[in-house]
Formats: sequence, C-alpha cells, structure tokens
Amino acid sequence: QVRLVESGGGLVQPGGSLRLSCAASTDIFTLNPMGWYRQAPGKERELVAAITTAGGTTYADSVNGRFTISRDNAKNTIYLQMNSLKPEDTAVYYCHAYKFPTVYWGQGTQVTFSS
Repeated sequence: QVRLVESGGGLVQPGGSLRLSCAASTDIFTLNPMGWYRQAPGKERELVAAITTAGGTTYADSVNGRFTISRDNAKNTIYLQMNSLKPEDTAVYYCHAYKFPTVYWGQGTQVTFSS
C-alpha cells in the first residue's frame, strides 16, 4: 500500500503562484510515473502534469509554460510549481502514482481563487 499526502493548496489571486507537494510513503523510484490531476466542479478529472523516474515530463496544453513538475528522490516527494495562475485553474488537485498493477491517489488539495 502506498500513501500519498498532498499539501500546498490554498487561496490565490489571478497571476499568483503556488507550489503543491506530494509526499509518498515509499521510495518514489518504485512509482512510475507520478503526477498531478485536477478536478473542477462539474468537470471530469484531468491530467495536469506527470513525471517519470527518468525525469521525463508531460503537461496539459492548458498549463504548459506556466506549471512545472519536479521530484526530490531523497525526500520521496514530487512538486507542482504553478505560476501565472488563472481562475480556470481552480480545482481540487490530486497526486497520482502508478506502481504495477495499482494506481494510487492522494486525498486532494484545493486551489481556489480569491477575487
């Protein structure tokens, strides 16, 4: 069993930045890939960004150039640096990891815009 714990969500203004963290309960070299999904109210969960153990990255078109996913193997943690945030980025952000044959999810962290 793998536990994923997200942190770093909160209130943000348009154009602001946040960094999300996802700490895994196991060596993240065993998790491939890891990534972030988000789900806005009334919408399906969608992939935001993913990273492999080799460091390869994938981004949704809507966040490419604004968000950066990274990993710290020593801390068993991945991060999502979110810059130039837009109101449409409002969602619950979920950490995701795959360890054959199981997919693991965190509990989610809320990112909300304040007007």
